[in-house]
Amino acid sequence: MSVALLVLPEFLMIAFGWLLKRKFGFSSEFFTSVEKLVYYVLFPALLFHSITRVPITLESAADPLAGTIAVATAGIAMSWLASPVLRPPALAMASIAQCGYRFNAYIALALSLSLGGPDGQAIMALIVGIAVPFVNVAAVYGLARQQGSGILSSLIRNPLFISTTLGLACNLAGLPIPAFISTLLAKLGAASIAMGIICVGASLLWQPSQTNFKLLSWMLIVKLLALPVCAWFIANWLELEPLKKQILVLFAALPPAPTAYVLAVRMGGDGKLVSLMISTGTLLAALTLPLWLLLLA
Repeated sequence: MSVALLVLPEFLMIAFGWLLKRKFGFSSEFFTSVEKLVYYVLFPALLFHSITRVPITLESAADPLAGTIAVATAGIAMSWLASPVLRPPALAMASIAQCGYRFNAYIALALSLSLGGPDGQAIMALIVGIAVPFVNVAAVYGLARQQGSGILSSLIRNPLFISTTLGLACNLAGLPIPAFISTLLAKLGAASIAMGIICVGASLLWQPSQTNFKLLSWMLIVKLLALPVCAWFIANWLELEPLKKQILVLFAALPPAPTAYVLAVRMGGDGKLVSLMISTGTLLAALTLPLWLLLLA
């Protein structure tokens, strides 16, 4: 199968999720419940299982750690550069900036498995675990400055951060995971990818906003084009082995995280602008991701 077609099943599931909600009568409440199940139970199980099933050493984790922090920092910097250049409204800027560096973790784990097998998924799980708290701090801080709220409580309760930390600790300590627990986590994790991606499709909304479309275009360019280029240079600078390089660039090229909309709404941001960014970014990623995978092949 052509490497460009690796993304096709994931985007077909996104379309299926959209159809289920828009054409087959599945309610918003139904998908909200499924999203909670995926976010708090199934996806953390996948992260923990992916990290613990492939041995990791401090030496092998060093390069993904450095690469992830460098890529995320570049994304944050390029996103916020829009503020002095375009001078958008402060609340719109704080709301949409997160879309330039936050990523769709469901697609990340699905594509990394297709691209690199269990080893590729383990590398991506480690990258996701490193990136989640880092980008969440930046996203929450940007909105908190506008609303006068804090960030610590949201981080220490983050299930993705907790599951990744526990998985990495067990792996580095060499603690064996009982076979029946590993099997249970594998089954829960397998369910998380399909259900999570279907929920992404159900959440897509195209609500034209009156806010700055130049700002929207800036973030799309950063997320889908500029950041993957930065990741390629960073991977070469770190002299990453081929699989780690592929996974790092794939991570950088992912569409924005659907949870960015939830964060923006809960913290009083511009939800319509963020939903438009996520929906447009996910749609365009169906074109850009195959191109990046072809270049990496």
